[in-house]
Amino acid sequence: MSIKRIYTAVFLIILAAVIGSVALTSWYTVDQSEQAVIMTFGKVEEGISEPGLHFKMPWPIQEVEKISKETFSLQFGYEEKDGEIVEFTKDTKMITGDENIVLADMVVMWKISDPGKYLFNSNDPQDILYNATSASLRSIIGSTEIDEALTSGKGQIELEVFELLTSLMETYDIGISVTSVNLQDVELPNAEVRKAFTDVTDAREMEVTKTNEAERYQSQRMNEAEGEKAAIMAKAEGEKAARTERARGDVAKFNSIYAEYANAPELTRKRLILETMEEVLPYAEIFIMNDDGNTMKYLPIRSESSTPKPPATTEGSENNE
Repeated sequence: MSIKRIYTAVFLIILAAVIGSVALTSWYTVDQSEQAVIMTFGKVEEGISEPGLHFKMPWPIQEVEKISKETFSLQFGYEEKDGEIVEFTKDTKMITGDENIVLADMVVMWKISDPGKYLFNSNDPQDILYNATSASLRSIIGSTEIDEALTSGKGQIELEVFELLTSLMETYDIGISVTSVNLQDVELPNAEVRKAFTDVTDAREMEVTKTNEAERYQSQRMNEAEGEKAAIMAKAEGEKAARTERARGDVAKFNSIYAEYANAPELTRKRLILETMEEVLPYAEIFIMNDDGNTMKYLPIRSESSTPKPPATTEGSENNE
């Protein structure tokens, strides 16, 4: 075989390799759950690519790195292995704002927001996220009192940790965005201390319960008092209206009598005397008498049958007499 044929064969082999490389490396596909970054001679050119078939310059001019779009979970302070939980007490032990020691662990949900920065701005972005989570949680726990950390302040701690951790990720610029944080447990490191704090917590809950019951009783009594007050006020208003109407009637009656008196004073005076006596002595029989010096004559003002009788006495009262 001549040298020319050898060179020709080598050239054909190299040409076939180049054509094969171009054919195989000038296109790529991106799945729905993936995002890709294109690098030209190692330099990032493009960010996220849409799902589907895409074309690029062949290797080694351009390369493609594919990264998942899924949301990842970072477990701070513990790890699940084969269904068992392994705790890292050294990471979770921290000091509260009132100088008490607690154990706090957390779950951080995160995703890759910029593949280029995630790949090339740091050697280990997940380790940076873990350390930033530790710093954020320790910072917030360090400014929170133990009562709030163990009871009602967990929601506020989560909010503040999320804000601080998000700010740190933006500062580090490693292509990670935090979607949520979930404070798993905040507890005391010693069993005896936990029991003592539980007793204190139970006592406080009992105090809150008793306070609520007292407030409900106070509210009930206040409502009853307001109802009684309203009833008394309504009765007083009714009595006031009744007395006002009676006074108006008395005034009208007086004005009527006065008008009659102005027309016939003597007759009206006698009539008033007789009516008054009838009211004072309801069972007395009244006579109109005329004495001319000889024989006294009288005229009864009502008949015997119409004269009211006094109430009869009982047999017991007669026997007593």
